[in-house]
Amino acid sequence: MLYKFKSKATSDLIMLGPDAQRLLRLMGSDAPPKGIFTVEHQPHAIAALEAAIAQDEARMADLLAVRIAEGVEGGGAATTESVSLKRRAQPMLEMLRRSVAAKADVVWGV
Repeated sequence: MLYKFKSKATSDLIMLGPDAQRLLRLMGSDAPPKGIFTVEHQPHAIAALEAAIAQDEARMADLLAVRIAEGVEGGGAATTESVSLKRRAQPMLEMLRRSVAAKADVVWGV
């Protein structure tokens, strides 16, 4: 399943279902197939997503430190995840930030 996010402030953002659902849950939604982030809700969604990114980066730094301390070769590859949460979330964060500035809702599944 694909999620297509729309806002009058940006071009459309298309994400694969599992990735979109993960971001939606991190932003406080139960990840329904159709939904809306109103202008009033967007600052909360941005803050929640930024907090999740900070937590993920701290977790990855800790994991990297452990791998280096253990002498594991290739300590830079500290995760099995190929795309970090920070990278995965950047298009959504940009959409939300522009939508807040333009006072435009973000919708999906419509």
